Amino acid sequence: MTEHYLDDSVTQPFWDNSVTPRLTIDPGDVVVMECAEPVGQLTPDSTDDDLANIDFGLVHALTGSIYINDAAPGHALEVEILNMQHKGWGWTGHIPAFGLLQEEFDFAYIHHWELEGDTCHFGLGGITLPFEPFPGCVGVAPAEAGRLNTVPPRINGGNVDIRDLVVGSVFWLPVLAEGALFSTGDCHAAQGQGEVSGTAIESPMTVAMRFNLRKDLAIKELQLRRPSPMTITDSAGYHITTAHGPDLMENAKNAVRYMIDWLMSNYGLNESQAYCLCSVAGDLKIAEIVDVPNWIVAFHMPLSIFP
Repeated sequence: MTEHYLDDSVTQPFWDNSVTPRLTIDPGDVVVMECAEPVGQLTPDSTDDDLANIDFGLVHALTGSIYINDAAPGHALEVEILNMQHKGWGWTGHIPAFGLLQEEFDFAYIHHWELEGDTCHFGLGGITLPFEPFPGCVGVAPAEAGRLNTVPPRINGGNVDIRDLVVGSVFWLPVLAEGALFSTGDCHAAQGQGEVSGTAIESPMTVAMRFNLRKDLAIKELQLRRPSPMTITDSAGYHITTAHGPDLMENAKNAVRYMIDWLMSNYGLNESQAYCLCSVAGDLKIAEIVDVPNWIVAFHMPLSIFP
């Protein structure tokens, strides 16, 4: 096994199977990667206007690509997440025309977090979250020619935003192009299931991953295995809002709206602050999808984050 290092001096805000790899490794090797702030344009001093004016052509600022020797279409790339370390800060926000409740939140808002050790400080009301990092983007080059943006998830993985890709997890991606050409980034210090505002605690980080090939494994899309517990916040119970109806998307929106109302009433947050907290701490779940004609969506907020 060889350990390699890859800095973030050059980032890749796209998927493309014709890209020249920045690093070539053998199966079994470990790569320590510097992952830039996810949109590659914001700092701890950025304002609402800065967020409103980001260039989506630079999103996401991924580190890669990494060519894995002997990887070929039909194989599965196996990746183990060994370590993730923050750099002291992160941000959450909402942007016009993006997020679950984009109709109500049609303006830009950015909220800055201080990351200290294993704690993420919200900066209001003594609210804190545990540092539970994961890479929002993990992907290989697509099979088709051409350059694809990174915003939607695809068959190659990409911007999956799956909170369960924590340290200690192993995930598998189908190899779609020679060498796989793996890239990662969009690191999150914490996120709720659903990432409802469109952002988590977006943070630059240092990430270590081990790469292997599985020639005996045929998969169609990303699969993963994670350790327990599901989240450190599961220690003091939950407040849960629910919404019913025949439209799962509308139910999801209403369940989040009800939670925003609850946070504003009980913790003195404004609408944007409550929406951002929902995105990083709350879990959106389908509670029932069989009782025609109405389904139930539930939104879980862990009470352990409040003082």
